[in-house]
Amino acid sequence: MERAVRMGTGCGARRVVVTGLGIVSPIGNTVAAFWQNLLAGVCGIRPINDWDATGFPSRLAGQVDGFDPTLYMDKQAARRADRFAQFAVASAFDAVRAAKLDLQRLDRERVAAVIGTAIGGFGIVEREAVLLREGGPRRVSPTLIPAVIGNMAGCLTAILLGIHGPVLCPVGACATGCMAIGDAMRLVADGTVDVALAGGSESVTTPLAVASFGRLGALSRRDDDPARACLPFDVERDGTVLSEGAAVLVLESEEHAQARGADILCELAGYGVTADAYHIAAPDPNGTGAARAMQAALRNAGATPEDVTFVCAHGTGTPLNDISESKAIAQVLGEKVPVMSNKYSIGHTLGAAGAISSVMAVCALQEGVIPGTLNLRNKDPECPVNAIRANVCAPVHGVLVNAFGFGGQNASLFFRRYGDGQA
Repeated sequence: MERAVRMGTGCGARRVVVTGLGIVSPIGNTVAAFWQNLLAGVCGIRPINDWDATGFPSRLAGQVDGFDPTLYMDKQAARRADRFAQFAVASAFDAVRAAKLDLQRLDRERVAAVIGTAIGGFGIVEREAVLLREGGPRRVSPTLIPAVIGNMAGCLTAILLGIHGPVLCPVGACATGCMAIGDAMRLVADGTVDVALAGGSESVTTPLAVASFGRLGALSRRDDDPARACLPFDVERDGTVLSEGAAVLVLESEEHAQARGADILCELAGYGVTADAYHIAAPDPNGTGAARAMQAALRNAGATPEDVTFVCAHGTGTPLNDISESKAIAQVLGEKVPVMSNKYSIGHTLGAAGAISSVMAVCALQEGVIPGTLNLRNKDPECPVNAIRANVCAPVHGVLVNAFGFGGQNASLFFRRYGDGQA
């Protein structure tokens, strides 16, 4: 009965655990490299190098280097897939490998792929529009539509791995990554599936995207100092930096993971999702919707504010977001809990942001380190949170991960050390 009450939001009675991680990011394409470079303060933000950004409102991006999609699919499949889908497949393959999950031995109708994206194949649309204008309709690729639509990240993953359960693609702007993981958690918790590959992917460091986000006033103009371009919670922040990447987690029911002798990394204990219903681009300045998402995640987990060791904030480095989120965190947790954002290092990966932050949260639980926002110098007094400037070595018991998006989309996840909170 106690367990049913603890999961009283309708997620079901089964505990959900994390057994594998995969990532593609501007600071590393393996989990080990990403984690090591994050703690070292490596910055993956640099001048855009694959097109001429002269005259654009921002000339910086977080770009992935050294990525070879043919390590995960044949050349024809790679040629037909957009970069965001390639990233998702790579992250999923690596997560499955890390979890030592033999899909051939499972009932693959009870395996799900829940991989979201905020924008999908934006770059292909740009390129194909030019071909249409210059050469007419016969120049347009017949594979344009399958390459562009967002669900192709999950579908291609399912095709290549032989997954026959639900394949879903939540779209919640920059909250997408957390939404995908939360929705997958529910599928596992309620018994729909035993295993889910869950995460987010994005690759929109393209001319049209940079121009559009710049016109919104969302991007930093600090082009001459990439390491100081994205400044979450800093009084000098002037905007975020577009980035690309992906992350996928292997989620399993506790029973399934134990039965196959898996190495359980942590428990995914809670998920909360809300809407501001306030504005298409700006957050509720009081952070009310964001606060409700965090409260819902803790309630779903049967956790209290005291169970949160630190918060991985959405922390975009935009003036409005950081103040709104800080107010929300203070409402729920007070002003003493450590708060950090990894966007100073990798930029804003939009639909992948919550998934990448979730990988970081699992690493923190495993390693006993709270990463700092290492380029933070002067915290904005209007941000009433304990934004930490340096890494802190300390036991990590619970991490709240936030991701918020345009339209007032709010999603929060609560990860905790496996074994804590057991009934």
